[in-house]
Amino acid sequence: MDAATRQDHILDLLNTQDRVEVEDLSARFGVSLQTIRTDLRDLSARGALSRVHGGAVRISSAGTRAYTDRRKQNATAKQAMADALADLIPDNCSLALNIGTSTEQAARALSGHRDLTVLSNNINIINLMMAGEAKELILVGGTVRQSDGAIIGEDAVEFISRYKVDFAIIGASALDADGAVMDHDAREVAVARAILKNARSKILICDGSKFERSAPIRICDLSDLDIVVTDRPPPAEFLQAAQAAGTRVLTTDTNESHEND
Repeated sequence: MDAATRQDHILDLLNTQDRVEVEDLSARFGVSLQTIRTDLRDLSARGALSRVHGGAVRISSAGTRAYTDRRKQNATAKQAMADALADLIPDNCSLALNIGTSTEQAARALSGHRDLTVLSNNINIINLMMAGEAKELILVGGTVRQSDGAIIGEDAVEFISRYKVDFAIIGASALDADGAVMDHDAREVAVARAILKNARSKILICDGSKFERSAPIRICDLSDLDIVVTDRPPPAEFLQAAQAAGTRVLTTDTNESHEND
């Protein structure tokens, strides 16, 4: 059996089960462990599966687990940020939220607000707010990313451009000390930019661990935001950039609001 046929069979297996193991595949196909590892590496490079220790998983399965794990990270801090953000949002207004575990927490904190019109490209946000007091829930149209319920792509950007909301609430994957707000997926970034562009007030909710991470694609800069809600004091350079931009930084662990003179 050649490599291409063997790799097709591996993908067939992943269509019927969540995970495959290197040792099981080696025995099944009668080839060495190294040969299977090479097959999995090649398939991973093509985006056909996701490698894990000892084997591989379906892309959708890997993504769902990763997103579920991210919900658990810094959960207490995210809840505190969400509560602080909710205090900034009045009843009877319109807002848009993008994909992210912090924005999902914000949606939970806002679910008791009355007469909100909520626009989101996050299926999870719309679902969790259905039991709340919102006046209208609008799910952005477009391609659904099955790993996390995000709706992304050009159709989503065009859909958002039809609206103008009072508040944009976005999350991000990384923050640079110079004030750059970053993410990994260009399609996701395009949606976040569209949300910011079509809002009167712009809020970023992001925990402090994002200062320790990097991402290649710029969503915006501090000058594009009105408020940043985070869980701990940001680096001094970031606060200086916020002051220069006229952006308020609200830090929940000290209940301090870093106002600009």
